[in-house]
Amino acid sequence: MTNVVRRPTPADPTPEVVTGVRVPSSVVRTQPPELGPDAVAVVEGRSFMVSNAAGDVPVGTIGGLVHDDTRLLSQWQLTLGGAPLLILSSGLIDDNSAAFFLTNSDLPHVPTNSVGIRRQRFISDAMQERIELECFATAVRSVELRLRVGTDFADLFEIKQRVRDRSANVFREHSADGSRLCFTYRNNDFIAVTDIRVFPPADRVEENDLIWDLHLEPGTKWRGELTVDLPRRPTELPTLHRRFGQGFDLVGEDPTRSWQCNCPIQDFDSELLHRVLEKSKMDLVALRIEQMIGTEMVTLPAAGLPWFLTIFGRDSLLTAYQTVSFGTRLARGTLRALANYQGRNLDDFRDEEPGKILHEVRSGELTRTGEKPHNPYYGTADATQLWLILLSEYWRWTLDDEHVREFRANVHAALRWIDHYGDVDRDGYVEYATRSPQGLGNHCWRDSPDGIAYSDGSIPVLPIATCEIQGYTYDAKLRVAELCDGPLRDPELADRLRAEAHELRERFNRDFWLEQRGGYYAVGLDGDKRPIDSMTSNMGQLLWSGIVPPDRARLVAGHLLSEHMFSGWGIRTTSTENRCYNPIGYHSGTVWPHDNALIAHGLARYGFRDEATRVILAMLEAADASGHRLPEAFAGYDRSYGRKPVPYPTACTPQAWASAAPLLFLRTLLGLEADNGRLRLDPRLPAELGRVTLGRLPAFGKHWDVEAVGGQGHVRLTD
Repeated sequence: MTNVVRRPTPADPTPEVVTGVRVPSSVVRTQPPELGPDAVAVVEGRSFMVSNAAGDVPVGTIGGLVHDDTRLLSQWQLTLGGAPLLILSSGLIDDNSAAFFLTNSDLPHVPTNSVGIRRQRFISDAMQERIELECFATAVRSVELRLRVGTDFADLFEIKQRVRDRSANVFREHSADGSRLCFTYRNNDFIAVTDIRVFPPADRVEENDLIWDLHLEPGTKWRGELTVDLPRRPTELPTLHRRFGQGFDLVGEDPTRSWQCNCPIQDFDSELLHRVLEKSKMDLVALRIEQMIGTEMVTLPAAGLPWFLTIFGRDSLLTAYQTVSFGTRLARGTLRALANYQGRNLDDFRDEEPGKILHEVRSGELTRTGEKPHNPYYGTADATQLWLILLSEYWRWTLDDEHVREFRANVHAALRWIDHYGDVDRDGYVEYATRSPQGLGNHCWRDSPDGIAYSDGSIPVLPIATCEIQGYTYDAKLRVAELCDGPLRDPELADRLRAEAHELRERFNRDFWLEQRGGYYAVGLDGDKRPIDSMTSNMGQLLWSGIVPPDRARLVAGHLLSEHMFSGWGIRTTSTENRCYNPIGYHSGTVWPHDNALIAHGLARYGFRDEATRVILAMLEAADASGHRLPEAFAGYDRSYGRKPVPYPTACTPQAWASAAPLLFLRTLLGLEADNGRLRLDPRLPAELGRVTLGRLPAFGKHWDVEAVGGQGHVRLTD
């Protein structure tokens, strides 16, 4: 249930507002069981497979093989002698590959631990799995190896709730020789196919089960391979081209990995920093999407595994922003792809408005048949400003005037949306309220139903103007003014935008500032223009935008690093002093790496370098405790609560903007900025990290070497 209000067009003089609502406790959604904290997920582009630690997908769970928002496998369970296998160890080899080391349980005539089993799995242009058995028994054994296969063709939106029964429209075409299982689902124009090729062919096929009758002599080795095709769209490049016979355990060459290859060559004294940065780059490669836009093949980041392997507005834009100092390919692709989808019409069902940048794109059955509004869905009030910010940042790092000028019409459309549709009641603030019966209640980054709340936990009335969206708007207008002085060559518009930004800054600091608790910024204004008094991390993002006066910046920084906001692992989304604080609430007390990255960059912008360093070191230590990868979010418990950050139960990992955060952390520590064709370096590296060297860092069509230690550093042009 969402907060819904009929949002008028700008011609309507009197918006109709209804009060916010919560989901009653009596309303329960059926949720399938999770696979446990040791679940293993492999991902490549728009495809992923999630299983338990044995490599199995039990029926009725949230696991399975999902491609392009459709679940192709909902059951994938391997048994030996009718019994499940025992886990020795399992885990990822790379983001797109995993290995599972197993053995048999106690069976009639087959003692425990007498058969070793290894499953290897990777995703490329297919999901491929190899199963290997080795017999260590001292006598000949006959045993049945069975792979139970199921598919429900569930839409991604259904997997976490209730999956409808599609069996009447599923057609099976299994080969009699056991070499192939094929399931085809049709619903009018929507078609999905699960095509499984089997080698060696199964000895028997029972229903949808593949069965091999094995005779295991001492020392016998057996191997089987299965392949599930993952069809690519005509506009996509193929992904990894590896096969098992070409070295499963090696990371193969892939022409689409050029973003990672073009990143600077890093040489760090700190092994921790090195490992975290390497993991970040690997995750960003795994989450990339390639699309043909016009005549250009572009690369941009999907939001995250498992539920967000698609184009997002806010997530993709902030990911690209955080990576821009390591190469601008993701920024260029994100700008192009999102401009291609920029809103053109008024469409209540999709929350679309002219000039608006989308929230997300989906391609599953429910979207393609019109039951869901995600083709695309535009329920975001900040992606339009973030698109302008990224365009500016791209230009600052490239000075690519021609490319920026190609977006002139998109820039003007975005500015019109900010002033016309974004600010419906003409109070000078961008606010939001969904018009779609399936729309999100909150159109800011805290987009869960209770993501924006008063300090007592009550939900505000719509429309809502959140503080950080006003900061984004302020920054976007100043940045576009800079572009108008440069490649867009429109000095009159530049003057107007600077004047509007100045007026917004003055008005904002009057209306959003609260004097209690030493002074801080309200998280937003509600539909009655009353301040929403929660103290949140959003005010830290205001430092990133630059809308905060210097005298208030010190107060904001003090709150952010206080015990009630800083957990020791990072800055919480919500202060512990708020009654609505919950350390495992999605946006009401957790710690988000991307949020901390923007805040740290903002702290450094205002000269609070020590505070920024404290946040960054805490984040790096949190990554060290979780395999050098920062998840989407983790719980907001104080660091004294345990030796490691407490995981958020359903955090996406990898999540693009969390994976990109360490790149912005490093940029912040280096004080690295692109300034009119030159690189500025103002390092403040803590002793724990030692010396940092980046070789062949790309900027302005050239390459630069950057070296820094402590507060000293230099930049040298290499070509």
